[in-house]
Amino acid sequence: MKYPLYVALGLLTLFTLPAEAQRKTKIKAKGDVAVSAANRLQPLFGGISPAQAEGVVGAAFLADVQRSFASKEEASRFFSTKAYEYLTEGKPDTAIYRFNLAWLLNPKNADVYRGLGVISSRNPTPDESINLLNQGLALAPNDALILSDLGSSYLIRYEQTKKKKDLTTGHDYLQKAAAADPNNAVAWQQLGRAYFLQEDYTKAWEAIHKGGSLNVSSIDFDFLSELIAKMPDPQGMFK
Repeated sequence: MKYPLYVALGLLTLFTLPAEAQRKTKIKAKGDVAVSAANRLQPLFGGISPAQAEGVVGAAFLADVQRSFASKEEASRFFSTKAYEYLTEGKPDTAIYRFNLAWLLNPKNADVYRGLGVISSRNPTPDESINLLNQGLALAPNDALILSDLGSSYLIRYEQTKKKKDLTTGHDYLQKAAAADPNNAVAWQQLGRAYFLQEDYTKAWEAIHKGGSLNVSSIDFDFLSELIAKMPDPQGMFK
């Protein structure tokens, strides 16, 4: 089963600007790290220190920011909001740099970690995405969007590893996401996937119908075909 980005991380089709707050990043540079302009396009500047990141950005830019905004926190919110806009426009590299600027200005801005987590879902494995999203969740434990994205990422990893712990973890996060925001259609659809992977097809259908009733565009019809093959739609809506 394949998970398109817009379904797996619930951002590109049902986009909502997320919450704010985050703890200090755990990603650290190890040993001698080459610092260059290329670090701008790596999540969290590729793990370099804030001091090194300031050198990449430049003192003149930081001075301009200080003059233009009332606080670093306000500037961070501005750049993370712009980053999400670039992401929806299909400009991930520009979005990464804006998220990085937001992080440099305020490492406790949770929007940064969620956005970079979504972008990192392009990687062959979801490990980096899970790491970033977990950091966001630490500061916003009830954020339905982060919970949904994180649960979806664990389902992707389960498909790769077949480790039941990943499936259980993903299922739990998606249940929390649906409880935190019952109107999160993507969370319901992904919860349906979790039930499907657990071979609970009745509950899978219930979750699919719930999500579809909230937003029909949240339905992944490729996945629906797989579910129908296991169990016909009890409501007879999909055949």
